[in-house]
Amino acid sequence: MAETNATLRRRQLAGKLRELRKAAGLTVEQAAQELLCSPPKISRIETAQRSASQRDVRDLLRIYGVTDQELINRLMTLAREVRQPGLKHQYGDLGDDALYTYMDFESAASSITEFQTAYFPGLLQTEDYARALIQGLLPRMTPDVLERRVTARVKRQQLLSRESPPRYWTFIDEAVLHREVGGAQVMRAQLERVLETAQAPHVTLQVIPFHVGAYMGAGDPFVYFEIPDDRLPAVVHLEILTGNEWLEKPSELSVFREAIDQIRAAALDPRASLRRIAEMMQIYKP
Repeated sequence: MAETNATLRRRQLAGKLRELRKAAGLTVEQAAQELLCSPPKISRIETAQRSASQRDVRDLLRIYGVTDQELINRLMTLAREVRQPGLKHQYGDLGDDALYTYMDFESAASSITEFQTAYFPGLLQTEDYARALIQGLLPRMTPDVLERRVTARVKRQQLLSRESPPRYWTFIDEAVLHREVGGAQVMRAQLERVLETAQAPHVTLQVIPFHVGAYMGAGDPFVYFEIPDDRLPAVVHLEILTGNEWLEKPSELSVFREAIDQIRAAALDPRASLRRIAEMMQIYKP
């Protein structure tokens, strides 16, 4: 998927341009001076926060002394493809541009590990649950944006049933089962959806029960994406009240790998987790 994914193409290009600048012995400031731009522009290009134009890539490769025509052609192709219409063109305005980046990572990942403390993960949500959840979290969202976001969330779930789906391992705190989003009928249908989806061989769900008490990571929901490309590191997504944060430094990733191990050890095993969910369905009986 990496070659067809705008976010990953931008990250590939960013990493290579950073590597070539360092190989040329230039600082960010020196590269900016040669390109007649500000240092922050170079930094944003090299951290994939900004797309580089084809002209910028052409000029940077000249500045860095790159003469390998095959490499030049490959990077120019990446620069062109990054600017092709992406998910925003496909889904329309979803009210938050960070969602498009998230969906790019999600669709490209070979493995997704998700931990949620308050709500069911988006990949497991029914349409009614998703609508009630988004309305509750974002009460000022306009109805048209709300419906586009619900449609996008439901469509995202197709990746779990596609050919060669990602390995999906999700951990949910038991509080998720008790938080009645949308009413009893919506919750019952949501629990049924979770039980159904968890039957797939590439999907594993574990519940962290209340009796565990405190455990590593308990207050911080996250998603850990592993990308099937050796040139790109794994990345962790954190969603906070004021925005989104992406972590990919080795030291950061190691903390989350440890947290995943600790959460897995604290959780009920997969079979016991599904039994706990089935028991909760009795609470939401019609």
